[in-house]
Amino acid sequence: MYKQTCTNLLNLTPVEVTAWLNSFDSVISDCDGVLWVYGNAIGGSVDTMNQLKKMGKSIYFCTNNSTKTRAELLAKGVELGFHITEDGIISTAHATAEYLKHRNFNKCVYIIGSEGIAQELDAVGIRHTRVGPDVMQGNLGEFMAKHLKLDSNIGAVVVGFDEHFSFPKMTKAASYLSDPNCLFIATNTDERFPMPSFVVPGSGSFVNAIKTCAEREPFVIGKPNPAICEALIKQKKIDPARTLMIGDRANTDILLGYNCGFQTLLVGTGIHRLCDVQRWKISTNPEDKKLIPDVYLPKLGDLLPAIVNTMTHGSY
Repeated sequence: MYKQTCTNLLNLTPVEVTAWLNSFDSVISDCDGVLWVYGNAIGGSVDTMNQLKKMGKSIYFCTNNSTKTRAELLAKGVELGFHITEDGIISTAHATAEYLKHRNFNKCVYIIGSEGIAQELDAVGIRHTRVGPDVMQGNLGEFMAKHLKLDSNIGAVVVGFDEHFSFPKMTKAASYLSDPNCLFIATNTDERFPMPSFVVPGSGSFVNAIKTCAEREPFVIGKPNPAICEALIKQKKIDPARTLMIGDRANTDILLGYNCGFQTLLVGTGIHRLCDVQRWKISTNPEDKKLIPDVYLPKLGDLLPAIVNTMTHGSY
């Protein structure tokens, strides 16, 4: 319904919204910028998701945030009031560990990232390097001669969000990746996170730095790669045509929906706005067209009255 039209749901009649609500059985939602921001629930998001679940929809949270384990994301969601289970959490840190486990990976992983990746690798028994600072010691010559130590057992480089990203980490990653048998894995490629008065570089910034010096392309685990939802589809837990993807970032969330054949809903509480969609609509680049959502809401909580109305008066 409303395929790639960015139809504002607030402009539809109650009957039309009810028909739209009845067009999907499963909901996959991004977290940061849709459900919560800065650790606080966005107004109405908790009740909206819980009411969708009460309607009988299957609910999944899907995040590119690799700094947290599934257990930590579950704890955060439950604390905020969401009715979610660990099986309903899809995270890049967990998916990265599962990807390596299913490949029967038996070497050591060099991590550029955070504890979330390390803990998920621990959970499946995969060895890895320590996370945290690796600072430049002395000048380049001194670093190369005295401080650069490479581990001959590294079989994969995993790059996620790393607040301690550094020249030594780039050097080690590129050196390991000079071996074509060494896997190059990116948890996600989110470029940046704009804040009111500054910009936080995203994992994609670090991934692109490693891509440049390694002259290698990574396998991307997270959105918009359909691999992040492959298990749900293969196990027939969801029917793509009757699945709604909710997100705030078009080049990850909405593009994932496009790639998987999901319906898509863009909310205006995060990265992309209606002005971005208008630009994509008039663009001649076919890649931009893939970023246009089916429907739009200023915030997810705006859907709550329609859900309540449907549950009270409509069929579902």
